[in-house]
Formats: sequence, C-alpha cells, structure tokens
Amino acid sequence: MFTRSSNGPRILIFSLRNIFGKALFRCAHFEFEDLISQIDSAELLAPKADPSGFRHELAKRVAFHFPIALNPGIPQSSPKAKYELFVAVCGSVRDLLMINAVRNWREACKKAICLIDELWIREMVDHPRFIRLLDMFDVVMLYYSQSVQPLAEKTGKSCAFLPPGVDTIGFCPYPQPPRRVVDVYSMGRRSEVTHNALLQMAKEDGLFYLYDSIAGDQAIDSLQHRALFKNLAKRSQYFIVNPGLIDRPEKRGTQIEVSNRYFEGAASGTILIGERPDNGQFERLFDWPGALMHLPYGSSDIDVLIRELNKQPDHLEKVRRTNIAQSLLKHDWAYRWEAMLGAVGLEPMPALLERKKRLQEMADAVVAQAQSWQMAPSTLESQKS
Repeated sequence: MFTRSSNGPRILIFSLRNIFGKALFRCAHFEFEDLISQIDSAELLAPKADPSGFRHELAKRVAFHFPIALNPGIPQSSPKAKYELFVAVCGSVRDLLMINAVRNWREACKKAICLIDELWIREMVDHPRFIRLLDMFDVVMLYYSQSVQPLAEKTGKSCAFLPPGVDTIGFCPYPQPPRRVVDVYSMGRRSEVTHNALLQMAKEDGLFYLYDSIAGDQAIDSLQHRALFKNLAKRSQYFIVNPGLIDRPEKRGTQIEVSNRYFEGAASGTILIGERPDNGQFERLFDWPGALMHLPYGSSDIDVLIRELNKQPDHLEKVRRTNIAQSLLKHDWAYRWEAMLGAVGLEPMPALLERKKRLQEMADAVVAQAQSWQMAPSTLESQKS
C-alpha cells in the first residue's frame, strides 16, 4: 500500500544536471526543475555519471538493438521516501536509460510523468526499445505537438502536448529596462543566406549583430549561461527565431514544431523575426497581433524588413510590451507545472498560486506603463496650451 509521510516532499524530480550539466539545450530543463523546487514541495534526485564513458555508450548501443536496458554507469541509488509524483525532464527518449538505472523509484512514487523535449515521429520508428521504457510512466508530455498522437497510438499511454516554457520573471526587462544596445541577436541554428545578409548590414549600416562565431554545445556553467542569455536577450532589439531543426529535414521529416526561442525572445521583449510555424499550435500560443514578424527561412530580405520596421518605433514599442505582458500571463514555467499537476490530479501548492499572482501584477504593470507612455505626448501638449 502506498503511504507517504505528510512532512516530507511530495515531488521527486529526476534531474540529469550531474550527467549532462554542460549541454546548452538542457539549460532550460534545469531552469524548470529549479522553479518546481521553488513553488512546490520537491526533492531533487540527481545521480552522477560520465556521458562519454564506455558504460554509457555500451548501454545505448545494446538498448538500440536488443530489449535490454543496462545501467549506463549510474551508481546504485534508491528514493529515500514515498512521493505523490515522480517527474523526469528528458532531452530525448535515450535519457530513459538513466532513469531505469535508479532502483525502486516506481514503487516509491504514486504517479509518474515524463516530459520529453525532443521526440520526432521518425525517431519512434528508429528507437522502439527506448520507447518501450515509457511504460514506467502514467503520463508522457511532449514539447512537440505533432508527435503526441503517434506516440499515444504506439505506446497506449496517456500523452499530451506541453509547450516549452520560460522563467518569464527572469527574462522580463521591467521594472528597469536596460538599453537595447544589440540590434539583432541570433543564436544556434541559422540560415546562412539570412546570416550573410545581416553581416552585410553590419558592414554597411553599422548594425550590432550578435551571433555564434564558434561551434560548440557545451556550457562552462549552465546557470551562468542561462543568466547571460537572459541579459543579452533583454538588451536586443530583434531576435531571430525558427521552428525546431528547421535545417534538418532528414531528421524532423515534415514536422514543424515551435522551438524554445519563440518563448524566450517574446518574454524578453524582443521583436521576433523568422519562420511562422504552420502547425496549428503557434496561432494558439502566440495569439496577439505582432507576435512574430514573418520571414521565410533562408530569406535574404531581412535587411528590407528591418529597415522598414525601424521606421515604426512606436509600433515596435507596443509589440515589445505586448510580448512581455502576454508571456507573463501565458508562458511562465508556473503554468506548465500547473498543467502537469492537473494531468495526474494533484492540486497546486500556495507558492505556485503566489507566483501566478506576481505574474499577473507584473503584466498589469507593463500594460500600465505602456498606457502612461502613450498618453505622455497628449498630456504634454495640453500643458503647453
């Protein structure tokens, strides 16, 4: 019989931060885990292992070819108590090997949710034995909306779409917005055609174009990397965004998915420029005017678009504030955590409700500042008369 101490934490979070702690794309995962720990009664289970070690590589190879899940090099450990919910944030289904190596976690947890960042329909065919490990969970939630139904049909599990989220309070530039000294910020995957057009603008117009100049997917420190990203985004005028793996059709197939960049850019108040994800979800998630300045992937016309937008400073200011306010009201990790709790019938704790209240107050303050800014010229004219 499942019994839990009323004094102990009710959530057990399985974290990969001590295994893949330097992987850039996982920094947002750790941000989410940290926020859960702040707004709920949670304990972190973060085993250590060498992802480049022989045991890890052997376990992946064996699991790919045979219905065997070897320990990928994780020291033996077990949960210390009983919990209402087990939560694992995975970068891909291959991460499930790490969870499987922890002894007795399923017996210690009444319910279990797996959140997967990247799972393409094509991967379900290529990784059937990794998919089988999802049997351990009651609910599987995916960042990729078009993968939900195929995975549900393949596993028979309860699957749901959970959009990426963001620490909107951390990304929000208010109440003391810094100067936006970076004209265009582009990170990660990019179109070389668009990139070259921006380089030409930097040469001809003096554009401050910030982009990746070295290859790599490792951070020296994940928290410091995330903090730097937030500060750069809050100081950027325009932010380049595109659907996930837009340049890798051989992996994503025909899938179009909304990547994290849309949420991060909007929360920081940048003007989003890039491909509009035509997948039925983008319009629902970003349902306000001006959320995205559409530029087809691979376009060289970004110079024309930016020069035209620069002629509309009042409009851009309105778009920035709307992006920030809407993100505070819709895309904070608090709302994602609330959705996960609802999926297994757990009530939110007071700290989550307090955060939602703060998000509402911050959004109201952004809107109020916008209204006072818009009224300032007319007020000034009346004073002159």
